[in-house]
Amino acid sequence: MGRVGMVMNAITTVGAPGLAPVRGTARIEVLDMLRGIALLGILFINIPYMAAPVAQFSADVRAIGWTLPDRIAWSVNYLVWSGTMRCVLQFLFGAGMMILTARAMEPDGPVAVADLYYRRNLWLLAFGVVNAVVLFWPGDILHIYALAALFIFPFRRLGPKLLLTLGLGWSVLFALGIPDYGVREYVTRTELVHDVNRAVATEQAGLPLTRADRSALVDWRRTMEALDRPAETATAIADEQAAHAGSPFAYAAHFWRMWRDLISEWLVWSVIEAVCTMLIGMALWKWGIIQGQRDRGFYLRLLIGCYAIGFTLRGIGLAETLSFSPGPRTIWFTAEVARLALGLGHVALINLAVQTRFGSGLLQPFKAAGRVAFSLYFLQQVLGMWVLFAPWGFNLWGRFGWASMSAIAVSVIAGEIVLANLWLRYFASGPLEWAWRSLAYQRLMPMRRAPQAKLASIPGVTT
Repeated sequence: MGRVGMVMNAITTVGAPGLAPVRGTARIEVLDMLRGIALLGILFINIPYMAAPVAQFSADVRAIGWTLPDRIAWSVNYLVWSGTMRCVLQFLFGAGMMILTARAMEPDGPVAVADLYYRRNLWLLAFGVVNAVVLFWPGDILHIYALAALFIFPFRRLGPKLLLTLGLGWSVLFALGIPDYGVREYVTRTELVHDVNRAVATEQAGLPLTRADRSALVDWRRTMEALDRPAETATAIADEQAAHAGSPFAYAAHFWRMWRDLISEWLVWSVIEAVCTMLIGMALWKWGIIQGQRDRGFYLRLLIGCYAIGFTLRGIGLAETLSFSPGPRTIWFTAEVARLALGLGHVALINLAVQTRFGSGLLQPFKAAGRVAFSLYFLQQVLGMWVLFAPWGFNLWGRFGWASMSAIAVSVIAGEIVLANLWLRYFASGPLEWAWRSLAYQRLMPMRRAPQAKLASIPGVTT
């Protein structure tokens, strides 16, 4: 029996009658490694929202520090980490759905599988709300993934080509300018810049401005006012400073408002993005790509192709962003394609690496992180929102630039890797994995590590 068959068999035969979590050798280790790397890597993107004034660096990334190390750190985060770790996690969710629902692939599959699947994700939704409300983390991804996962179950029997086609739907919408920007804004801004340059040249030549020239200058002034709102930015920064200097309730209320604003504006679009990317993850599973069933040559070609596309688009976007110009930017319509390409490139890189002795050894520590990723994700929020940057903790908020925040992220990641590997010497799974699984299966799961049956999270569905 191959690795996939072992996983499918373990879902229904290990530990107790009926459905049970994946154990020991039934796991697909590369999925654990991918999940661990993605979960840890996402901290590079999250930590600025914990450690620095969001309104300030959102208005101008240079505002919180722009030394050479800061520029390098910000650029690396933009090129390598931004959105791509989220992408890999979404791929894994899609693949994990295929593993968990293996018994429901046939039309007469047991209702118990669907019941378990939806119960797991409803509990995941509850954990996500706790993360946002109790731990004050407005950037929670769990509630988004839980909601998205509720929609993908009916697609499990589709072929991989159709899944990929449907999954690319969000890239098309994004490129068209739904919900905003996209190619339509790029064309509009390009035409406006052309008209303004013509009007300025006319004015400098001492010639009278036409009605079209005056209209272009008015439109440009309005565009600049919409992009540069110093009074609103100053008010937002002051609100953040007051929250971090005030009472615990003021601190909590500030982040509750942030979460409310995020979900009111972006929840629907975030769920659509997650659904589409999970569908691609399902296709990658059916093709045997994400779980390491292809040969080195395939992964090398996939790596080169995806990185060529992704880093080219991101590189152009980086140059456009660092110009700090209000002119048109290609990333308005290429960002999602770049995110998917780089995410898939990361998947190819890890799968290629684990097929070599050196790469496999290098990635082994991340396997444990992937098996307790749910717990580590919450630990990041506890450290960031309650310990390091909270007014009652070390109160380090607002003191660091991009390079220093990246250094803190590296330190936290290193600590989490050590903790994960130590924890799994004695326990079968992380504490939150255990709680989530016990709630989903409606019985207490073993917590201690058994000699030959190591309980752990189902690949791809932990975070």
